Amino acid sequence: MSDEFECTPVGVDFLNTARNVFKAEQVIKATPEQIFEVFEDAVSWTIWALPIQKVEWTSPKPFDVGTTRTVSMMGDIVGYEEFVAWERGKRMAFTFVRCSKKDPEKFLEDYRVTDLGDGSCHVVWYMAMENRGGPHWSEGLVRPIMTMANRWMFKRFKKYTEKYALNAG
Repeated sequence: MSDEFECTPVGVDFLNTARNVFKAEQVIKATPEQIFEVFEDAVSWTIWALPIQKVEWTSPKPFDVGTTRTVSMMGDIVGYEEFVAWERGKRMAFTFVRCSKKDPEKFLEDYRVTDLGDGSCHVVWYMAMENRGGPHWSEGLVRPIMTMANRWMFKRFKKYTEKYALNAG
């Protein structure tokens, strides 16, 4: 078993102060309910979010603020997450409470869903993070790569979710 390092849990207001905030957005042909069905499906994350290898919900449904899950990622990274926002069909956000790597001190992902009323939704994904020890010289190099990677992954989320919605409809 790998070591675990405590992280500093943050709320959605962390988006206003974090040094590194990444944003991706898509208009997706699916209902808010279908989008959240994809969010709640542990396997779907391993398909559209390539670094993710396994998601284990460690709280029972119905999910809400305080729900927990464990996410295993490439590079032997395991994130222990707690949801700090949950409005099914509208918004969900989670923070790391522990991680198998010592670098991340603060980490948040926030997903916002706006129903466009025509069978599609505008979905915005924010990721915010800060590493222990403050800014590092490599942040300037990593930032554009992370921005491109997140936008690419969110296009995969759109494609996966639209296929799911088409098959569900």
